[in-house]
Amino acid sequence: MPKFLIFFLLAILLLVPAASAVNLIGDKVVLRVLDKVTATTEDYTVIVGNSLKYGSLEIKVQHCEKRPPEETPEVFVFLQITDMRMGGHGGEGKADKLFSGWMFASSPALSALDHPVYDIWVLDCITPEPDVQTDIANFGSENP
Repeated sequence: MPKFLIFFLLAILLLVPAASAVNLIGDKVVLRVLDKVTATTEDYTVIVGNSLKYGSLEIKVQHCEKRPPEETPEVFVFLQITDMRMGGHGGEGKADKLFSGWMFASSPALSALDHPVYDIWVLDCITPEPDVQTDIANFGSENP
């Protein structure tokens, strides 16, 4: 009888879906940039879809998400980084794509930019504040 009970409990645990919240999608990203030559760091807030120009780098923020507060904190940001170095003749050189992918706030070394002068870290994904008036109006319209 105990084997049947254990099997029954395991079957229930496997059939019951895990409760998980949906990630929050942000509209701004907070990045920290380190200039290794001057040993200075600066924090920038960039709107998703826009680019940040820092030194010879152009950092395009494509998307950001963060886990809801009730889950383990994590921020995911999709970045495309190009180096706009001069060609050595005083004119514009060709842009070198250095990085295109996801960066994670909790593990900056997992998916890092490899550059001799600059380092970039993701600090936060800022989500828009919920509109309380709209939420109240929607709540009232959903309940007859």
